[in-house]
Amino acid sequence: MTDASSSPTSPGRAARPQPPAAALPQPPAGDAPRLRVLAAMSGGVDSAVAAARAAEAGHDVTGVHLALSANPKSFRTGARGCCTIEDSRDARRAADVIGIPFYVWDLAERFREDVVEDFVAEYEAGRTPNPCLRCNEKIKFAALLDKALALGFDAVCTGHYATVVTRDDGTRELHRASDAAKDQSYVLGVLDARQLAHAMFPLGDTLTSKDEIRAEAERRGLAVAKKPDSHDICFIADGDTQGFLAGRLGTAEGDIVDEEGRKLGTHEGAYGFTIGQRKGLRIGHPAPDGKPRYVLDISPVDNTVTVGPAASLDVTGLTAVKPRWCGAAPDGPGTYTAQLRAHGGETEVTAEPAEDGQELRVRFTEPVRGVAPGQAIVLYDGTRVIGSATIATTERARTAGAVNG
Repeated sequence: MTDASSSPTSPGRAARPQPPAAALPQPPAGDAPRLRVLAAMSGGVDSAVAAARAAEAGHDVTGVHLALSANPKSFRTGARGCCTIEDSRDARRAADVIGIPFYVWDLAERFREDVVEDFVAEYEAGRTPNPCLRCNEKIKFAALLDKALALGFDAVCTGHYATVVTRDDGTRELHRASDAAKDQSYVLGVLDARQLAHAMFPLGDTLTSKDEIRAEAERRGLAVAKKPDSHDICFIADGDTQGFLAGRLGTAEGDIVDEEGRKLGTHEGAYGFTIGQRKGLRIGHPAPDGKPRYVLDISPVDNTVTVGPAASLDVTGLTAVKPRWCGAAPDGPGTYTAQLRAHGGETEVTAEPAEDGQELRVRFTEPVRGVAPGQAIVLYDGTRVIGSATIATTERARTAGAVNG
């Protein structure tokens, strides 16, 4: 919740400009507002420290753990998954140490409908979804935020690494975290202006690495200080996405073909593949040039997976749907940087919303690879997040004869 007056620098520069950083939150001074804050506590170290910082800043903080599974396991396995009974207990113990009230809210049915079923449906349709974005859009900053506001809270606090900057005119902007290695602004690119107005990210606006966060947790007496991070899809605790999908969609044998339509092998379900995939193709013979093959296209209509050389993955443009803007929508074409996956780099683009506001048309300055329908594209102006949209179609470079993704 940092004030700033300078504008973000232009996109495309080698060094990332950073929004103004602040020290650890301090109790509100003078007429600074004391907010009623609902801290979402997953049971991990990030959300625990975020809640502690919000409380230390003088806000009236209440912790809440979201029960997102109807049948949670008693224990997580290593760094996989979250939302287990163990995690809820860890969150409760952290709240006790911080000295804040704590509750568990059951959002399992909403999570199943809006995140899990959407995830399965997207793969069945041949697309590659990002369930973390959907969870932020539909659960943490929709279902949770709506309930929080109805109960009289002013803000929802999470352990995401991102920064909210408040301008002199009161408008709020979402920016990258000061620690680029931990930045999570990509998965928050679905937040609109209303949601940003009630968002608090205490970890994002300080020059703090993850090791320092763990050290801070230990100083605060939080037992989660050494708890491993969760790196996988939270509702697939064993990390076997293909097995999870097979259990819900069944097996459906289909062909693996090259760009000319020649059959190279078979598969047990097109949902088990994603654009740009190289491993696990199970093709019995090498390409004529001896080079690796990659998944170029997934067609659920005829259950066919098309593979080919890396050059055929080059994408020069795309059309995305369901744009969501972190403020006012752009009123014309503009030059931005774009991020196409949670841990991906930035690439320069020109982008323009369609007249009806339902699509976003994007051209890449240089071709990019591995762009899959279903993924989110998030636009940035310097460190500022402009908005996001879901990739619907891609335009391929003609180096290998492919035009549409």
